[in-house]
Amino acid sequence: MTRGDKSAYTDKQKRQAEHIAHSERDQGRSKNDAARIAWATVNKRDGGGKKSGSGRAHARHH
Repeated sequence: MTRGDKSAYTDKQKRQAEHIAHSERDQGRSKNDAARIAWATVNKRDGGGKKSGSGRAHARHH
């Protein structure tokens, strides 16, 4: 995946980033800054691109 490629994100993550970017634009940020902040926020919340939901809990030590 090249830098800036958003194909590894879920539709939900893309919608979240779009919503955040729109809010940032409303606050007067430039288009590039709004997009950068939006994707940084999505990455902070979810840890990056697609992750499977099942089995993502902390590993138990046996």
